[in-house]
Amino acid sequence: MRLAVPLEIDAAVLAGWRRDAPLAELRGETMGTVWSVRMACPPELDSAGVAEAITARLEEILAQMSHWRADSVLGRFNRAPGGAWFVLPPDFARVMEAGLAVAACSGGAFDPAIGELVNLWGHGPVSREAPPGRDELAAARTRAGWQRLAYEPETRRLRQPGGLQLDLSGIAKGFAVDALAQLLRGRGCHHALVEIGGELVGMGMRPDGDPWWVDLETPESGIAPFRVALHQLAVATSGDYVRGRHTIDPRTGLPVEHAMAVSVIHEEAILADVWATALGVLPPDEMQALASSEGLCVRALVRRDGSVVEWISPALEALVCEVGEEAL
Repeated sequence: MRLAVPLEIDAAVLAGWRRDAPLAELRGETMGTVWSVRMACPPELDSAGVAEAITARLEEILAQMSHWRADSVLGRFNRAPGGAWFVLPPDFARVMEAGLAVAACSGGAFDPAIGELVNLWGHGPVSREAPPGRDELAAARTRAGWQRLAYEPETRRLRQPGGLQLDLSGIAKGFAVDALAQLLRGRGCHHALVEIGGELVGMGMRPDGDPWWVDLETPESGIAPFRVALHQLAVATSGDYVRGRHTIDPRTGLPVEHAMAVSVIHEEAILADVWATALGVLPPDEMQALASSEGLCVRALVRRDGSVVEWISPALEALVCEVGEEAL
């Protein structure tokens, strides 16, 4: 068993830790998947009120960024005429700024402006019986692309160039996980594990003094398990081991075939999510070079020469130790 443990413990977040704090779990559905919160409850925490607040917060995010809702802010932007400017709500603006930054850094391996390509492959609100043809993809690519967007950070204004469709499915879940973690902190709960569809944030510690342990997805037999201590950290995984080859390479319009599971550990779930998406698109050599140069903690399982190969980035390798099963 490989363990990844942060090099430092944040003493400030331990102030409210209590060994006798009761553990509670809340669950629900959102974004086509499930959310869950395991929390060490501080005194007088209203769990029912927390659940209601979580539901309301997720609804706010969906009302802004859902690709499946025609009346969302994103849906209205996608239908807007060329030249129209939208003042984005702060949540939407945060997601766009992070997405555009990683789009530029990754050479477009992540692209928030590939909604039409996503729809052509049947991953949007309208199902398709057959894959798109070459001419359809070529035409869609002329209307897609983050470079066509104009964004003003100071005013949070985003310009629709005409015919462009946003899709934030490779980053919005990560943002939502961060948002729920912030909601819990605002209610005095600083020790919890938050998850939406496999994207997680760990805050503080469990009442038993352990960190929030999370096992990285390891769908290939023969590869040793990998467990991460999520102490003030987030983890997100992109790949095709669960939902099939649904990730689209924005540069070609074709599904990614080599990435089985790419996990990124980061201080923020939004950045873990978007980087996992981008790195999963890049060919293995380019992925390794970019992850290393950016100092990202990455564990990747990729198909190469007929087999599945594991790669661990230098930043993550620095956190890893190996223990026997009897020590766990």
